[in-house]
Amino acid sequence: MRIRCAVLDDYQGVALTMADWSSIAGTVDVTSHPRHFADPDELVAAIGDCEIVVVMRERTPFPAALFARLPRLRLLVTSGRQNASIDLAAAAAHGVTVCGTASSGLPPAELTWALILGLARNLVAENTALRGGGPWQSTIGTDLHGRRLGLIGLGRIGGTVATVGRAFGMDVIAWSQHLGNQRCDELGVQLASSKEELLESSDFVSIHLALGERSRGLIGAPELRLMRRSAYLVNTARAAIVDRSALLTALTEGWIAGAGLDVFETEPLPADDPLRTLPNVLATPHLGYVTQANYRTYFPEVVADIAAFLAGSPIRTLTA
Repeated sequence: MRIRCAVLDDYQGVALTMADWSSIAGTVDVTSHPRHFADPDELVAAIGDCEIVVVMRERTPFPAALFARLPRLRLLVTSGRQNASIDLAAAAAHGVTVCGTASSGLPPAELTWALILGLARNLVAENTALRGGGPWQSTIGTDLHGRRLGLIGLGRIGGTVATVGRAFGMDVIAWSQHLGNQRCDELGVQLASSKEELLESSDFVSIHLALGERSRGLIGAPELRLMRRSAYLVNTARAAIVDRSALLTALTEGWIAGAGLDVFETEPLPADDPLRTLPNVLATPHLGYVTQANYRTYFPEVVADIAAFLAGSPIRTLTA
């Protein structure tokens, strides 16, 4: 009897062309699902007969309740080496092996700069006007050279963003709860004395933290109130780090100049969500890691993970 495998949330429909699946074709039938299953019942109906499921980051969460409804599931493969939306303890309790893949931090750092530059030079408004026959030059751009870039988090992605910021001639400052002088000195970045100092003094604030208990809701109304009215907030990390209600208020009431967002609490973003239409928001549909290089890493390693599991020697396993 052949093994069934489902690839979830393959939005671009490329999972089967970004890797050579022939090594497992003799034993595994693979089905790609480009449409997101938001309803749990619909999801279970689509993958309930599968022994293997492949997920793309946190696009489809796997809580304990879902594992309980998938008794045939034996292997769950996720892109990346971390996935906060998978209940790893529940997976182990249900006898499900969870494996990951490599992932580069360069694509999200590059997208961060696309958002910063787009906000600074009003690219959406100017491009829309140009395409629609609107006014020729209606905005005045914000300079980057000499301005302060505040980074909340200076890890792999934040460090790359810092290097580019310095190349633009920006004054780069960073803060996180355990950030020290050594890391800042390595990158030529100033260590902020506090989160408050960073928020008060920065022209652009960009978030580069993993989501956890300490970072969830880290930026709320009091923090947004500290920012300059001319400042921009950029979040390519995780949506829950910023309090959504407070951010909407800050954007609509002008506490800050605008925001660049690639992550949202509900994805795909509902059609009527105000973040889709606010004029001071530049938003992308969680594209941070969606590049040719990353996909050509993810999917071949997915195939390798499946082959290793079938051979009885799982690799790149994730545990609670």
